[in-house]
Amino acid sequence: MTNSRDSSLRERARAVVPGGMWGHMNAVALPEGYPQFFARGAGSRLWDVDGHEYVDFMCSWGPIILGHHHPEVDAAARRQWDQGDCLNGPSEAMVELAETFVEIVPHADWVQFQKNGTDATTTAVTIARSGTKRRKILVAKGAYHGAVPWCSPSLVGVTTEDRAHIITYIYNDIASLEAAVMEAGDDLAGIIVSAFQHDYGQDQHLPTVSFAQAARAICDRTGAALIVDDVRAGFRLSLGGSWETVGVKPDLSAWSKAIANGFTLAAVTGNNRFRDATSSIFTTGSFWCSAMSMAAAVATLTVLRRDDGVGHMTRLGQSLRDGLAGLSQQYSMPIRQTGPVQMPMVLFDDDADHRKGFAFCAAAIQQGVYFHPLHNMFLSAAHTAEDIARALDAAEHGFKAARAVAPAHD
Repeated sequence: MTNSRDSSLRERARAVVPGGMWGHMNAVALPEGYPQFFARGAGSRLWDVDGHEYVDFMCSWGPIILGHHHPEVDAAARRQWDQGDCLNGPSEAMVELAETFVEIVPHADWVQFQKNGTDATTTAVTIARSGTKRRKILVAKGAYHGAVPWCSPSLVGVTTEDRAHIITYIYNDIASLEAAVMEAGDDLAGIIVSAFQHDYGQDQHLPTVSFAQAARAICDRTGAALIVDDVRAGFRLSLGGSWETVGVKPDLSAWSKAIANGFTLAAVTGNNRFRDATSSIFTTGSFWCSAMSMAAAVATLTVLRRDDGVGHMTRLGQSLRDGLAGLSQQYSMPIRQTGPVQMPMVLFDDDADHRKGFAFCAAAIQQGVYFHPLHNMFLSAAHTAEDIARALDAAEHGFKAARAVAPAHD
């Protein structure tokens, strides 16, 4: 990207932003050729600042569930913007959105809104501690629940005191979970579980029914709160919450990303056992009652229900998975496709250093398809059969590039 607008912006950013960019959106972690800066999005497509167009399989890392600039969502947001967004308190849209959540989500008797996923998971943990008057929270090893000290994947700037009441277990391992429960003793406030195991750069695993039932039974037995972190997967696997797919209802759920099709919003839903605990904690933010985001969320959930968005994403996700499996066999390049089809994850066998995966994605992006080599991707309701066909054409270039990668030296 020499002499490109993107490279110029990177240089300017490095002068005024530490590291040029922060967190998971820093493009230096991606193969060469990936843009850092983007100009616009429409439907299933994305354009960078140099005018290159991509079929978007990251969907802004999950928030875009109906497609960029969905007309009904944008119209609802504009109507609310014309009346007011950041006011002295919430608008009517908050009540309407809360009623919609309670109607759609079977375990939800109430909802409280925040602004991003970390807000929601942290609020859920705080509610669990408030409601149980206990401290210990069980967290799966390698799980991502946000970017503050109690759950950050990095220990830089984090003290041991920040993690003093966190105990880890292994996802889908009932014996490991029971051992963590024993360690917590009578101080167990809650168990937080991801919608599915989506550790970075690793195979993705859906929860087994037996594990989900065991987690529910433990919480029923001990009085702890079962918390499902649905920030990443919410509304893509099931409108009622991701663990509806295994028939288990949590006490609390954290949501964000896809709630409002790209407008910033998060939520915690819960049952009546934790209603008083929720009203008793202090949690707030000047922007948390953004009326525009809430109006956008009402429209998003309305469209998802009306148009069977989950079914559409599932069908296209399966088509992509089947096509990639066929190309893998054709080019004798074994891959692993794990997790839900609506959130594709593609890893190459015998690729511990991810060189094959990087070569695959670098070739695909040159063909105008935005894949990710280490993170699960996302389907949206705006994706079409044509997009899947284009993705598979790009993937063919990717398999050829991955096949040409020399074996890694020990």
